[in-house]
Amino acid sequence: MASLRFRLCEVLILGLALGVTLISPTQSLNCTSQNFNNKKLYQNCADLPLLSAYLHWTYDSTSRSLSVAFVGTPAAPDGWISWAVNLDGVGMVKAQALIAFKENGKMTVKPYRLESYRSVVQQNLTVGVSDLSAESSGGQMKLFATLAMPAGTSSVNQVWQVGASVTNGRPDMHAFQSANLNSKGTLDLKSGQTTGAAGGGSSIRKKNIHGILNAVSWGILFPVGVIIARYMRTFHSADPAWFYLHASCQLSAYVIGVAGWGTGLKLGSESKGFQFTTHRNLGISLFCLATVQIFALFLRPKKDHKYRFYWNIYHHSIGYAVLVLGIMNVFKGLDILDPAKKWKSAYIVVLAVLGVIALLLEAITWVVVLRRKSGKSTKPYDGSSTM
Repeated sequence: MASLRFRLCEVLILGLALGVTLISPTQSLNCTSQNFNNKKLYQNCADLPLLSAYLHWTYDSTSRSLSVAFVGTPAAPDGWISWAVNLDGVGMVKAQALIAFKENGKMTVKPYRLESYRSVVQQNLTVGVSDLSAESSGGQMKLFATLAMPAGTSSVNQVWQVGASVTNGRPDMHAFQSANLNSKGTLDLKSGQTTGAAGGGSSIRKKNIHGILNAVSWGILFPVGVIIARYMRTFHSADPAWFYLHASCQLSAYVIGVAGWGTGLKLGSESKGFQFTTHRNLGISLFCLATVQIFALFLRPKKDHKYRFYWNIYHHSIGYAVLVLGIMNVFKGLDILDPAKKWKSAYIVVLAVLGVIALLLEAITWVVVLRRKSGKSTKPYDGSSTM
């Protein structure tokens, strides 16, 4: 009996130990469960919505001092974390940042002014900063500081960020995925509340609309129109239906693509200080080539015209160029938006299906063409003479 009780106690202890093991990681994901080696305490804390980051702060309205502790997980073990205030706008540009990283094996914090996405200068901030320090544990980095806020400040725009590497004591560029671009918000010093940036959700929605429009137009409709033109015209019974289908498909792709291009221009104007250069240049090239292609409908000579041969070369060359550039830019856009993996996989499946259809139609087309040639070469001699 005593042995049974002893075994039951063992099972109970093991169960409790397992429960603590399972619960501990969950608790560490909440700012209220965090503590610091320097034993500092703060009145408020918040789980920031992106990049697995946390902010602890105390604001003394009498001295206008804001004491903060920012906790983040760098993108790589030798990376960095940053917390910034922006007194002149929303977002990274014009922000005044504190960046923590390891230097010679020890944690350090340095002030930086972010004049643009490509101009990150180490220099003192316009707000007074004191009590700078940093620590690292459990894969997380923690930076501490006290900022002297300007008179009359009731709320500040904050920006936080994480990076993967530091080169020669200088933090390298962070990633430009959706989470990195939207890691900003407002810190209300009076109420002790922090919120996501106004318009953040709207910006993401615009990017999604831009991506969907361009994926449907350049990435799907235009390839379908090319397939129709290349293979349906082989069959005499499909003439002229194939032409109207082809023209309708490409015109629809162009209209939707122009809408997508317009949303891209709007997003570019709102993304001050940084541009996705390759994606933008591909988009401009697509718009110009597709516009030229649309005008080809009005300049199309008749089949027996002496310039029809040259027009065909021009039309086909531009068409295939738009096809290739369109698919390339869709993938470039997917890399920028960084949606759930299923969306990229879905687009790859769509391309694969279109590719299989094109291969089957290519084989059928060659069979039809070869049979026609064979039929002409074996036509019986009718006894007539050209003499």
